[in-house]
Amino acid sequence: MEITSAHIAIKDWSEADRPREKMLQHGSIVLSEAELIAILIGSGSRDESAVALSKRILNAVNNNLAELSKLSVKDLTKFKGIGEAKAVSIVAALELGKRRKETEALVKPIISTSKNAYEILVGVLGDLKHEEFWVLLLNRSNKVIGKYNVSKGGVNGTVADPKIIFKYALDNLASAIILAHNHPSGNLLASQEDINITRKLMDAGKMLEIPILDHIIISDSGYYSFADEGIL
Repeated sequence: MEITSAHIAIKDWSEADRPREKMLQHGSIVLSEAELIAILIGSGSRDESAVALSKRILNAVNNNLAELSKLSVKDLTKFKGIGEAKAVSIVAALELGKRRKETEALVKPIISTSKNAYEILVGVLGDLKHEEFWVLLLNRSNKVIGKYNVSKGGVNGTVADPKIIFKYALDNLASAIILAHNHPSGNLLASQEDINITRKLMDAGKMLEIPILDHIIISDSGYYSFADEGIL
């Protein structure tokens, strides 16, 4: 079949050569530098695929991304097949990479006591006039890797759906969970309903090998820890 377009978009490549689909299926880690750049530029020409064009650009800088990041938009447009828009995309992506490297990673708090969990959540739960249910997701070192609002309710209760809670945990590859909800009334005693849902979630966590380390109840006057009270 005769090719009538001057450019071949990635969507028109053979399935094995589509870096976007490859990324979606296997993650960005499996893509080569040329494939990542090909995603940025989107299309090659009639005579050259985007990956081949990307390889040509990388070859010009000895396959060194640090050297590539030194090229300006004007420098990049000297490569046949790279217009201003594609050059801008490459420069912008490399600039983001440099800024990310220069930015200090956020320190993940470590949970070693119930007070640590309380201090993380009191800011969002302490003064509410309605009940909310939250989860803290932890890695193997008990560092917090996620904090999610599971549900919002009324003055007297809210729903803790196990499917939602463990979806968050599985999506983030959490190794453990801490549950939390607030009591707007200020009452820091666990109700029988609180105990029942905690046990239900503990059973689900055991099946998934994602243990529930604690369940804390928060009010404007302090907190109650299931673990500290020996309920877990």
